[in-house]
Amino acid sequence: MRRRLFLASLAAAGQPSIRPEVFMKSPGKGTAIMGIAYYSKSTGLDMVSIEQRWSRSDTIDTVFRRASTDNGRSWSAPVESKTGEKRPTGTWRKHPRAGFVDPKTKRLLEFWMEAVLPTDDPLEGLRHYGVYYAIDGGATRQLIHKGFDAQHPIPGAQLGRNGFMLGDHGSAPITAPNGDILLPLEIFPAKDGKLYNPGGGYTWSDAAVAIGRWKGADLEWTMSNLVQGDPAVTTRGMVEPTIAFLDRNRVLMVLRGSNDKSPKLPGYKWFTVSNDGGRTFPPAKPWTYTTGENFFSPSACSFLLPHSNGKLYWLGNITPENPKGNRPRYPFVIAEADKVTGLLKQNTVRQIDTRQNGEHEILTLSNFYGHEDRETKEIVLYMTRLFALPDGWEGDAMRYRIPAT
Repeated sequence: MRRRLFLASLAAAGQPSIRPEVFMKSPGKGTAIMGIAYYSKSTGLDMVSIEQRWSRSDTIDTVFRRASTDNGRSWSAPVESKTGEKRPTGTWRKHPRAGFVDPKTKRLLEFWMEAVLPTDDPLEGLRHYGVYYAIDGGATRQLIHKGFDAQHPIPGAQLGRNGFMLGDHGSAPITAPNGDILLPLEIFPAKDGKLYNPGGGYTWSDAAVAIGRWKGADLEWTMSNLVQGDPAVTTRGMVEPTIAFLDRNRVLMVLRGSNDKSPKLPGYKWFTVSNDGGRTFPPAKPWTYTTGENFFSPSACSFLLPHSNGKLYWLGNITPENPKGNRPRYPFVIAEADKVTGLLKQNTVRQIDTRQNGEHEILTLSNFYGHEDRETKEIVLYMTRLFALPDGWEGDAMRYRIPAT
């Protein structure tokens, strides 16, 4: 019954089919392309694109950057940017995220995480990754809480023992009305010198917001409180936070949970709302529709996207039945979040893409980024249709244009 109601609700939206176009094509079997683009100035049509090439999960083999002056209609020749390097103590890895133009100062902020991984195992990043940034393409700066240092950059993290990182591209910064920069983070807690995993899932993380205040030409960082999961209801804690402002200076945070290793638990998205501009958050609760009805969502990233029409959109996966950990990562939908309650408006849910006949059941519609087109006001979504074929790690980066209804 629930599945029929879910499918009927998507059909009732009456929206035309949205067909993606290839944004960046994979060079061949065994390589997936994840490509995104973002505006690089506060006004105008200048853009930067990042092409990430992957041959295994959680590792970027290399990155190519391109520039556009015509809103992404044409691009400059690609320039390779190094994301991996053998060093005496291991392999240095870098994971860039989308750039962000601060509307108050007009500065371009670009964030990433990096670390030297002793054996190049991606899971070593949970102990070693820190967060770094550049302003207007300048020198590398490390995100460090006021009064802390490079090895112990934020409360509760000591690089080499337990690190912290950015979620996927949806864990994007936002600017507060007072000019502060708010950046959502994942932190991997430690206990007795080891990574702490009370839920027994693949990994465990807490979430928090780093708050950057401009001090001259740089940012001075402090941290919010931790948003921590209950291992009785989410086996991987609070993962890949995405944030946006609601009314009255309140900050909505939506989080990925999981029922990994405990599939009888309901797989939900979680949410919490700060009433003081992102400095403190209460414990997270299951995210629901404005009617109070629960909905299912796999353990996958999502993205809150404000629009110039005054609406706040959410992009992510909603499933008709209870997921099992990360899967299925389809259908992929867009919906409007209520700016008073912070909850999702069920009658606005629109399906953007889903598994097609003949495609593999582990099709992954996730790991994406989106922005508002400055000319058309459409929502532009960049997403790779990963694992559509049953014979390996492959996929083109697609671009979707979604009417902002």
